Amino acid sequence: MTQEDLSRLLAREKTQGGRTAVKKLLGDLGFENSEALADFVNAKREAEQAALSEVERREQAAEEKLRAAQALEAQAVVRERAAIRRSVLAELGASGEDLADAELLINRALTDQADADEGTVMSAAEQLKERRPELFGQSLGTVPPAPGGSPAGGPPSRVGIPPKPGAAGLEMARRRGFVID
Repeated sequence: MTQEDLSRLLAREKTQGGRTAVKKLLGDLGFENSEALADFVNAKREAEQAALSEVERREQAAEEKLRAAQALEAQAVVRERAAIRRSVLAELGASGEDLADAELLINRALTDQADADEGTVMSAAEQLKERRPELFGQSLGTVPPAPGGSPAGGPPSRVGIPPKPGAAGLEMARRRGFVID
């Protein structure tokens, strides 16, 4: 007999032993098969649920409503904080996309102070306004145009009278001696 055959035989015996133990347990408990045991357990659970008194059911319903109310309250607090921050930034002059950018920066600045009051938010917003005035509608001053001829400045200015069509060819012919004035 090889090791493989022996392993297979032992595995089969182990499986048969497990099945026999389950059948014996089911027989000792008074059930014909595992489905009867599952039905019994499910019926027992349903009976326990039905046995709960009306008071217990009301308590469970009240607890669920309380949890839902707490979740709504937490959401309202988050919305209120965001509204306070937006209003302070708008009061200082931020609007449109600049308001959204300023809000991101102020949220980042106040990450460790999630429950900051309006005074704290105002001081942080004023500091942001000093650092980034362009977010609050203030220009940084006029930037001088790039010098002519550079890519940023556009083409160099043309002064004088524009030449007539064909003037360049006529001038080239004069230089080569084909046309005499």
